[in-house]
Amino acid sequence: MIERRPFDQLGGAHHGWLNAKHHFSFAEYYDPERMSWGNLRVWNDDEIDPGTGFPPHPHREMEIITYVRQGAITHQDSLGNKGRTEAGDVQVMSAGSGIVHSEYNLEKDVTRIFQIWILPTQRGGTPSWGAKPFPKGDRAGRFVTLASGFESDEDALRIRADGRLVAATLKAGQSAEYPLGADRRAYLVPATGKVEVNGVPLAARDGAAIAEEAMVKVTALEDSEVILVDVA
Repeated sequence: MIERRPFDQLGGAHHGWLNAKHHFSFAEYYDPERMSWGNLRVWNDDEIDPGTGFPPHPHREMEIITYVRQGAITHQDSLGNKGRTEAGDVQVMSAGSGIVHSEYNLEKDVTRIFQIWILPTQRGGTPSWGAKPFPKGDRAGRFVTLASGFESDEDALRIRADGRLVAATLKAGQSAEYPLGADRRAYLVPATGKVEVNGVPLAARDGAAIAEEAMVKVTALEDSEVILVDVA
């Protein structure tokens, strides 16, 4: 089963400095049919104007993954962490028992990110933050794991959740496959390009809610960058 969720039908809000689209209910956007997908709670598509961003604010009991699509985001938190994450790279924050952080676009151009929240496997715990570069060339024609709650994914950023985030960069005509285990769900979004997912067409920034599919086959109709989250 694959449910296409067109980008132009997503909820969202424009705050002047922030143009946000929400794949799931978030803030003032509420849709009882789109509260979550398994333990995936949030997938926001954010465009942040230069010199602006999210001022310090708290989080708890959530695994938060930021995938930078364009530009860069600068993070700072109450643990003393500070870092700049560029396009194609990933940062993760385990909010745990509680953390305060800010995220700003200190660049000269608009920054575009996917912000993805996954429910943790256990409540509480010491909060943490980390970031890592993931060259797009390393995922050419195949899915590469960028963040994971599974110990077997040794090269990925760690999250405290039953899930994993993978990405692939595909040339037009190329395909990549991702095996989806029994009783697992996936949510897939092309950051750029156009693809078919098991025959279902998706344009850039459309969402695909996937379940009961043993294999997810993505075929690029044009050069594309694809992000997929595998959750319980």
